Amino acid sequence: MSDDLEIRPIDLLDAAQDADARAWIEVHAAVQRDLFGDRGSAWTLEEIQGFHRSPSGRRVSRAAWVGDRVVGALEVRMPTTDNLDLALLWLSVLPDHRRRGIGDALLRDGEAIAREHGRGTLMSETEWAEGGADVAEGFAGRHGYAVGQTMLRSVMALPADRDALARVAAVDDDYVVETFVDAMPEEWLEDRAVLQQRMSTDAPTDDLALEEEEWDADRLRETHARTLASGRRIIESAARHVPSGRLVAFTTIGVSAGTPDLGYQQDTLVLEEHRGHALGLRLKAVNALRLMDELPDVTAVRTWNAASNEHMLAVNRRLGYAVDGYSREWQKQTASDE
Repeated sequence: MSDDLEIRPIDLLDAAQDADARAWIEVHAAVQRDLFGDRGSAWTLEEIQGFHRSPSGRRVSRAAWVGDRVVGALEVRMPTTDNLDLALLWLSVLPDHRRRGIGDALLRDGEAIAREHGRGTLMSETEWAEGGADVAEGFAGRHGYAVGQTMLRSVMALPADRDALARVAAVDDDYVVETFVDAMPEEWLEDRAVLQQRMSTDAPTDDLALEEEEWDADRLRETHARTLASGRRIIESAARHVPSGRLVAFTTIGVSAGTPDLGYQQDTLVLEEHRGHALGLRLKAVNALRLMDELPDVTAVRTWNAASNEHMLAVNRRLGYAVDGYSREWQKQTASDE
């Protein structure tokens, strides 16, 4: 380990630490560039600050310094509404400072923070590009982490074939598709909260020790407002079951202010009792058309899907997505202090 390594707490919401906070987020961005070149997926500081303001989770951050340079970054996210045994660790070390014990030191700090907060289920993520390898595999295994889920990262180039998307979207049955840009209709909130909660139980989790999340209209409203305040744009489509009048499926694309040419395909869910009507495919087609209309500067949409989610992967292939990377969710279960 470097003799002059120092790990310090960092408050990302403290204006007096703004320069350090931007150096901290740049460490995470540098790792993405090292893994994917100009195809990395980087959060903006404003987006992370928004998460830190959320009432539904506690986040603790550390920065690793060598001399006057931030060379490592750690965040420990701990839900406070549900999954109360869980701690999610986000750890990055600058590529030119690897193999010096910095990652080991940050991970020890992160696991100590988790113990202090009574968290015994630890999870973290690694990524690599198509044709590459998971360079963090040895590090994770050496520290007692096991793979809980493997994800495929895929991308769809835009503009896509509008006629083909329109044909997919044009179905006459008991479901209608509704779409909003940025501002979620108030009348959606109750049904969308149900869908968001079902996202935590109906989507594949493989071997991850995750519990059902708790969502209501207030939490969804706060989360949505915070996302917009961070500079993100939102395009979302939902399927309404006409006989019941309820929303039964949805899909969301977010566009970060930091990468206005890239859309992130986020959650997509069809309630199990309404599957078999190609709603996921239809929703994604409608949402892609609306995205091209509203945000024509977006030239690609990126998404992640569990390798076990064969149905959604097939939907994505039909829409034109191609795999360009992978990620793993690593898990370690320990005895908490509580």
